[in-house]
Amino acid sequence: MSQYGPQPVERDLPTDEARDLLALVRELIQREIAPTAAEEERAGTFPRETFRLMSRSGLLGLPYPEEYGGGGQPYEVYLQVVEELAAARLTVGLGTSVHSLACHGLAGFGSKEQRTEHLPDMLGGGLLGAYCLSEPSAGSDAAALRTRAERDGDDWVLTGTKAWITHAGIADFYTVLARTAEDGAHGITAFLVPGDAEGLTAAPPEHKMGLNGSPTAQLHFDGVRVPDERRLGDEGQGFAVALSALDSGRLGIAACAVGVAQAALDEALAYTLGREQFGHPVADFQGLRFMLADMATRIEAGRSLYLAAARRRDAGLPFTQQAAMAKLFCTDAAMQTTTDAVQLLGGYGYTADFPAERYMREAKVLQIVEGTNQIQRMVIARRLAGPESGR
Repeated sequence: MSQYGPQPVERDLPTDEARDLLALVRELIQREIAPTAAEEERAGTFPRETFRLMSRSGLLGLPYPEEYGGGGQPYEVYLQVVEELAAARLTVGLGTSVHSLACHGLAGFGSKEQRTEHLPDMLGGGLLGAYCLSEPSAGSDAAALRTRAERDGDDWVLTGTKAWITHAGIADFYTVLARTAEDGAHGITAFLVPGDAEGLTAAPPEHKMGLNGSPTAQLHFDGVRVPDERRLGDEGQGFAVALSALDSGRLGIAACAVGVAQAALDEALAYTLGREQFGHPVADFQGLRFMLADMATRIEAGRSLYLAAARRRDAGLPFTQQAAMAKLFCTDAAMQTTTDAVQLLGGYGYTADFPAERYMREAKVLQIVEGTNQIQRMVIARRLAGPESGR
């Protein structure tokens, strides 16, 4: 291979086991994901069999304890796997992050009996999860959610609608946040709901700008009965469950963003080195070389930022502010980098014959999911200067 042009990312991994894991992931990507990514995204095909294979291979439970069937890997390793998957196909990288988010409530707040009963199948048994927080009228203001859970004997009865749910209609289980008391953020409780629960239905998938292979839809709860043993954590603890999950989930989105940006840089680099104009490779022109340099710098900075936050998480240190910073910077960097990639490819970048336009469309959603980047700025500013006056 030439010393110039796209190269595999040189990764700083803590163990030989982690290096072997990344080699396994790259092999799986080349065999199972990359060859059909563009075609399946164009057709809106969800790669369910790929996720089953990943589950059997241990890739859907990497950051969770081995005693429950997880991989026992630190977050800094797990996120680099997510980055590699997202670079190959965002539907797979984002889906992996969402599945991990859906497992977080049970792993972090469930009882030992609940973890023993459910986690092995969720982490390595071929199941796929989804996370249900947002609603049609409660997105950024998650404490305003209205989906209700009312006690009926040993059961809870869930009624309401969730919105913008990744994997809606195809997930095997849902981690659902519902209101159990009229007490604002303190009146929310988390539940683990089976995907085949009676009264649970999904609306038709949304027609999105990008990420067409990943279904996003509303989820309707029409008197869905959930036994109390599927309640995660204490009654009224759901908002804490949600915030804890989102801190980790934002790092997953940051890793996805770096992966998409890396894929866009690789495409732009290969094109500009191979395309000639005025008798020279396009990459010889200084203005374009500077664009490539800026793209690479943004990617490296983003990768360092999300890994620094992950290492704080692994060390048991607070990382809310760092997760918000990583999500904000990495997704903004991905949007700029993918836009630059389209520009560097010229007219070809605007056609579906090249993946640059897909990367640009996919980068946009990463600035929105898991809390918009405006919300990330609010989180960071509150950590720096305290709550806004009057709040």
